[in-house]
Amino acid sequence: MKNLEFFMNQPFFKYAFVCGLIIIGAITTSTLLRKSLNLFIKKNSGSLRTDPTKYNFLKNAVSFIIYSGALFGIFYTIPQLRALGTTLFASAGILAAILGFASQAAFSNIISGIFIVIFKPFRVDDIIEVGEFMGEVEDITLRHTIIRDFENRRVIIPNSNISAENIKNSSITDQRINKRIFFGISYDSDIELATKIIREEAEKHPSCQEWRTSKQIEQGEPKVYIRLVSFGDSSVNLRANVWAAGPIEAFEMECDLNKSVKKRFDAEGIEIPFPHRTLVYKNKPAS
Repeated sequence: MKNLEFFMNQPFFKYAFVCGLIIIGAITTSTLLRKSLNLFIKKNSGSLRTDPTKYNFLKNAVSFIIYSGALFGIFYTIPQLRALGTTLFASAGILAAILGFASQAAFSNIISGIFIVIFKPFRVDDIIEVGEFMGEVEDITLRHTIIRDFENRRVIIPNSNISAENIKNSSITDQRINKRIFFGISYDSDIELATKIIREEAEKHPSCQEWRTSKQIEQGEPKVYIRLVSFGDSSVNLRANVWAAGPIEAFEMECDLNKSVKKRFDAEGIEIPFPHRTLVYKNKPAS
């Protein structure tokens, strides 16, 4: 017993004992936190609509922080290492400043990625529009977001950039689209007939969605609204509001209606105008 007390009172064994406790505590804390995060991510992966393994970086970051704290505690406990650490930190001050400045953008992307995961302005498989890019969200990492556009190309946008942009999400809450399709007819054409043709073609399209309540149907509100929205230089401009299940269906429906309405216009005498130019000669040309 006296020998044990003698060894424990020696500085070397005392520091070794404290360092051992710090290491055991760091390992235990890291293991518990990693398991807790793993359970939380797996439990909420359904609402995140993504593979939980994609967030392994977060668990690794937690371990890195804990072990860094443990290393700092060991250096602080042993006076000789404390002095050495002070010297190393003082001599590495300039290098630390350079590394901190260089990693500023990386940390900004990581923080933005965490905010995207927490607040969910968009999720994996959502169709979004960010700036000039539009497509389906394929992956969300802590550094960048990958969007697959409709040409099957991948657009990789840093999270800090995407957080600073206005995001148009076509999939959040309600995926239905009120598609506005424009048609121009000549001033001599029959507006009522053109409106009838557009409504009939739109309502019989398989992608046209019913949006009215039973009360609105009883009151006779049309399934497709047709509005005369403006007078152009050569045309009277009509707009059809047609509901579709989603942005892809809306685009396909617009293409189909442009084709079918053009055929009906040609068959029933509705002219789609083209720009006209009138040339005025101030001097009569020589014969």
